[in-house]
Amino acid sequence: MLILLPVCRNLLSFLRGTCSCCRRTMRKQLDHNLTFHKLVAYMIVLHTVIHIIAHLFNFERYNNAQKATDQSLASVLSELHLSDDLWLNPIHSNTTTPLYVAFTTIPGLTGVIITLALILMVTSSVEFIRRTYFEVFWYTHHLFVIYFAGLVIHGIAGVVRGQTPDNMKEHNPKNCASYYMAWDQEDSHPDCKQPEFGSIPAESWKWVLAPLILYAFERVLRFWRSCQKVVVTKVVKHPSKVLELQMHMKGFSMEVGQYVFLNCPSVSHWEWHPFTLTSAPEENFFSVHIRAAGDWTECLIDTFEQQKPKTPRIKVDGPFGTASEDVFQYEVAMLVGAGIGVTPFASVLKSIWYKFQHADQNLKTKKIYFYWICRDTGSFGWFKDLLASLEQEMEGSGKAGFLSYHLFLTGWSNSMVGHAALNVDKALDVVTGLRQKTSFGRPMWSNEFSAVAAAHPRSVVGVFLCGPGALASSLQTCCHQHSSLDPRKVQFYFNKENF
Repeated sequence: MLILLPVCRNLLSFLRGTCSCCRRTMRKQLDHNLTFHKLVAYMIVLHTVIHIIAHLFNFERYNNAQKATDQSLASVLSELHLSDDLWLNPIHSNTTTPLYVAFTTIPGLTGVIITLALILMVTSSVEFIRRTYFEVFWYTHHLFVIYFAGLVIHGIAGVVRGQTPDNMKEHNPKNCASYYMAWDQEDSHPDCKQPEFGSIPAESWKWVLAPLILYAFERVLRFWRSCQKVVVTKVVKHPSKVLELQMHMKGFSMEVGQYVFLNCPSVSHWEWHPFTLTSAPEENFFSVHIRAAGDWTECLIDTFEQQKPKTPRIKVDGPFGTASEDVFQYEVAMLVGAGIGVTPFASVLKSIWYKFQHADQNLKTKKIYFYWICRDTGSFGWFKDLLASLEQEMEGSGKAGFLSYHLFLTGWSNSMVGHAALNVDKALDVVTGLRQKTSFGRPMWSNEFSAVAAAHPRSVVGVFLCGPGALASSLQTCCHQHSSLDPRKVQFYFNKENF
């Protein structure tokens, strides 16, 4: 019942909008949808194992009861109604094996099918497979259709049977179990006729019907939206093999930090991949930055480069909500982007630029700290012009202290550091050409958090990350360490992008 709900992205976006007035901690739970999805999957696997083991023990008992000649209750029950459909024991002869029952009955066959589907889905979802062989994960995960179809009919004509309700009136097991040798003997026990058994009605459909309908509506909505015409208005090739697509679609409306799913039929008809929007809501187009990070993205970039001037067809599904939507709900925000993970914050920074231009008085945020960590110097070229424009705009509007940004280069050489040291007195940085000097190495997060806490002793600080898990762990630890026990003083709230 629960496994499909966390992947109903339109439902989550709707809930995020309706929860905009709710407490911050309640809205944050929506960001853990994929974690919840995985936990539910693990519980399904655990209980599937328990379910199968229980059936194996059950079949052993069935088998022993069928072979027994000691006239015990189990052996008597096994001999009842072998010629009609009112039997209890599915093993009717010595040649009937559990394997035979598993592949010749509806419950057995569907059980084998849904178990195999579950094994394939779970094993192909491990991080190594998902990141290295995404197509394997993508196509195998759609076995959930077979899984749910098998689950719904799994209990039909069930192997697990129970006494029929009508027969319970003529044969009360509490009173008759002790006199099983005298059943149907009216002179001794008139209320103990032979028990009759039938299949227990299938129940699973009652639990999964509503989520299946909801998910089907979700897919229909996404299919309809993906059929809308998308016009690629501009294609920009950036350093480090990053492609920027600027697009327009009728009725498209977005918020900062949201993401869309893209499909390019020229590359693959069925694969959809998520990309954060790098445009601002104030712009009349929406854009994404795509870095070559796998077969699909490399093929997409090559396709756009080879098919000039005609651009390939692009399908768009979205936008969908993320944690970054809440940036402007905090008095102070710390934005941390690693490499191409800067994309949601590009949308935020662009929106700030437009808000400053239009003198937006509703901006709740008073200070933003932006950290961008890159391996190579070419990556800074993706949004260097944006940062330069922000520097100029904030200085012109008298809010030069609103944005404090820090650039960190992790892939550097001694000659590069030496060249930067020789030109440290120059107004512009020799690496990026910006006024802010580039730091070599990784940030000392404890020092950064201490500085922010000292500068804003009574503020609520939102920490937003789009980056790897190791960095997420470090930031989350710092949020706990530097949040005051006094709720009236500085509090850090950690938010991470999840797709």
